[in-house]
Amino acid sequence: MVDRAPIRLDLALQGGGSHGAFTWGVLDRLLEEPWIDVDGVSGTSAGAMNACVLVDGLAAGGAAGARAALARFWGAVAEAARFSPFRRAPWDWFSGDWSLDRSPAYLAMDLTARLFSPYDLNPGGGNPLEAVLADCVDFKRLAASPIRVFVTATNVRSGRGRVFRNAELTPDVLLASACLPTLFQAVEIDGEPYWDGGYSGNPTITPLVRECSSQDVLLVQINPVECVKPMRSAREIHNRINEVAFNATLLKELRMIALLKRAVDPGPGEPASWAGMRVHRIASPALAKLGASSKLNAEGAFLELLRDEGRAAADAFLQAHAADLGVRSTLDLDGLLEGV
Repeated sequence: MVDRAPIRLDLALQGGGSHGAFTWGVLDRLLEEPWIDVDGVSGTSAGAMNACVLVDGLAAGGAAGARAALARFWGAVAEAARFSPFRRAPWDWFSGDWSLDRSPAYLAMDLTARLFSPYDLNPGGGNPLEAVLADCVDFKRLAASPIRVFVTATNVRSGRGRVFRNAELTPDVLLASACLPTLFQAVEIDGEPYWDGGYSGNPTITPLVRECSSQDVLLVQINPVECVKPMRSAREIHNRINEVAFNATLLKELRMIALLKRAVDPGPGEPASWAGMRVHRIASPALAKLGASSKLNAEGAFLELLRDEGRAAADAFLQAHAADLGVRSTLDLDGLLEGV
């Protein structure tokens, strides 16, 4: 446990399927620190689910309640996936590979999804996470929470992101934020169809700056920004395309913050808070070593492994940078401007 003065902190939580259990571990570790006061949370896809479970848990029982709520949610995810056809191949069990690249059901789904849509394969539009969310989040309590929650989904018709706030949050909003269009039918909200929010904001940082009082944003990043190994196989190329696509809007926002911080006058129409924003990041190189197919692996042991990796990454961040919170950015924003 770190000893320091209290600070208000905004959280920006990326999506990434079952890799969101890494964020569970990060949050679990942060909740052990009584000096951290969460001001607002922005999340997309699995990050949105973590955000809502976190804030609802805080409202119900403080830090202990939030930790219990996160453990309950991810336990329910593992239970819901117990009979999923997406299981690792026997060789992967023995070798300790958590990907589904050799899973017969996953390979069949991957091929079928290129020929048929979810409207053909899942005409009822069912999603096993719907029941999990209804059981694990009290949306009325969430609506009344003083901690601001922002969830991003992508409007299919316009291609633009929509940010939903506390009073607008429902199970359908979270399912929309996590709706991969090759697996699930678009989720209709207010007469409009929505897909995964990662296409338009993963996560969206703007509302944290504009609507929250904290000057510190902590990004929990799941999708790797850089890739050092060459992309040769079709699967590697496809996976890297998804990583680039789901990071693009986030990097754009971070570059905008970097540019405004360089300016003495942020410019007309932009609040001065942009220039004073301090940005921090928790990530792990271990996630970059996992295949993209493992984002559909919801085995309990895998989720717990990711949780432990998240706890370790958060602990390392706190040991190195707890004193920097409220003082300076620990993410090299200027480095994002190279080549711009």
